[in-house]
Amino acid sequence: MPRHRPRTPRVMAQIAMVMNLDKCIGCHTCSVTCKQTWTNRSGTEYVWFNNVETRPGQGYPRGYEDQDTWKGGWHLKAGRLVPRAGGRARRLARLFANPELPRLDDYYQPWTYDYDTLTTAPLGDDVPTAPPRSLIDGRPTAITWGPNWDDDLGGGPEHLAGDPVLAKMSERVRLEYEQAFMFYLPRICEHCLNPSCVAVCPSGAMYKRIEDGIVLVDQDRCRGWRMCVSGCPYKKVYFNHRSGKAEKCTLCYPRIEAGEPTVCSETCVGRLRYLGVMLYDPDKVGEAAATPDEKGLYEAQLGCFLDPEDPDVARAAADSGIPHDWIEAARRSPAHALISRYRVALPLHPEYRTMPMVWYVPPLSPVVEALTATGHDGEDPVNLFGAIDSLRIPLGYLAELFTAGDPGPVEAALCRLAAMRSHMRRINLGEERDPAIAAAVGLDQDGIEAMYRLLALAKYEERYVIPTSYTAGSGGDARTDSCSLDGDGLPGMMPYDGTGGFHAPPAAEPAGAGSGLAGRLNLLGWNGRGRPAGLFPKRDEGSR
Repeated sequence: MPRHRPRTPRVMAQIAMVMNLDKCIGCHTCSVTCKQTWTNRSGTEYVWFNNVETRPGQGYPRGYEDQDTWKGGWHLKAGRLVPRAGGRARRLARLFANPELPRLDDYYQPWTYDYDTLTTAPLGDDVPTAPPRSLIDGRPTAITWGPNWDDDLGGGPEHLAGDPVLAKMSERVRLEYEQAFMFYLPRICEHCLNPSCVAVCPSGAMYKRIEDGIVLVDQDRCRGWRMCVSGCPYKKVYFNHRSGKAEKCTLCYPRIEAGEPTVCSETCVGRLRYLGVMLYDPDKVGEAAATPDEKGLYEAQLGCFLDPEDPDVARAAADSGIPHDWIEAARRSPAHALISRYRVALPLHPEYRTMPMVWYVPPLSPVVEALTATGHDGEDPVNLFGAIDSLRIPLGYLAELFTAGDPGPVEAALCRLAAMRSHMRRINLGEERDPAIAAAVGLDQDGIEAMYRLLALAKYEERYVIPTSYTAGSGGDARTDSCSLDGDGLPGMMPYDGTGGFHAPPAAEPAGAGSGLAGRLNLLGWNGRGRPAGLFPKRDEGSR
């Protein structure tokens, strides 16, 4: 019988991020610098492309992980992937009134303080104060919620009980305030391989770039339907009430194109972020996302990634138009090393079936302190491996976050981190190396020391391996030039009328060859006011 040659994969490249949660100190520097760079404009007061959440906690917006309420991501229906938001008919019926859209109170009422009262108050017996005022309408407001309201468990047990992940395991987790566990979870857009926001956008404004996988919003095409806000299960798409457009994390694509890291990565105090290229087979993504068992989604997504060291993969990548420097960057990628080689990084909520590309190294630190407090050697490998399943941060909680409830991959990742600590401790104390420690977690001594260097000592150029941009295919994509967000009058920024709406765009559609639509108004962008030119077709000459 003739032998069938294996299928040559079609290769695509994706810029991926990995965050080491053991290093995050919750300083919010990444959030502040991102805010100053991208969302310090009118209309984006409540918008945080990057935010740092304390876990357990309700997150931002409040309870965003409750997809029974928000209908984000995908689910299987008769074995077929469909958006939770529903099919086209259901989305069309809710185009103008979407009850599954988070309200401003689910985010928070952004505020400032009436500083003029302090600076202009006359001398008197009473000390003047600066009462809070809403940044939306300028009226006095009460501060009741914020983007980091749960910071350091500041909300107490009554707010922790609102954590959708914690609610799944409330019987197994102790909620006493003095014994509560916590860690920090920075979040940005996941720039998914199978983005549901792109799938549900009625106007086609949301798109995923071919050359680097970054998901962006074409501001010229966006009509403000906000279906993308509902469709994103991570709630990382926001509505600009000033421009009437959707906005989201851009992965700082102007910096990425220049070979520089994102602003949040550049300014991270803990140096916990890694950026690199992942090669993947796009033909496998749909099948992986449709894996029937949610607990198999992590392994299914790993199966989509390709080994850049494989000569066949490198050849297929070159045939797919990926430049040589991108293939070399994929070989040196810290994201590939942490995700596929060492398998210590895990995806956030794979059960949403969007195939996220921002992965996390789960936190291990509390296990050492917990063991030491009981009088045991917290760095001894026997003690560490035995205590993984009794972490102060419950293994089940981490599994609900990163592996759809399957504790196996989380335990394996934590055991590798524990083995790395034990191995390096012997080296630092001048003790003889024990190859059995690395072998117990499927690594050799060179591999475990390389992993240690990447996680603990990696320099700037090792943490961020980003090749400069290239244009995928021939001719480029004009949409990549239509993402300006900065200021009025730029692409997609329609004149503001001061009443909460936006004026109609220029009246006439461009004349298309044989389209018969020259001079017509695009009704998707009309706000319903007045009678702009092009609203009705012109009467033909000679007609009565």
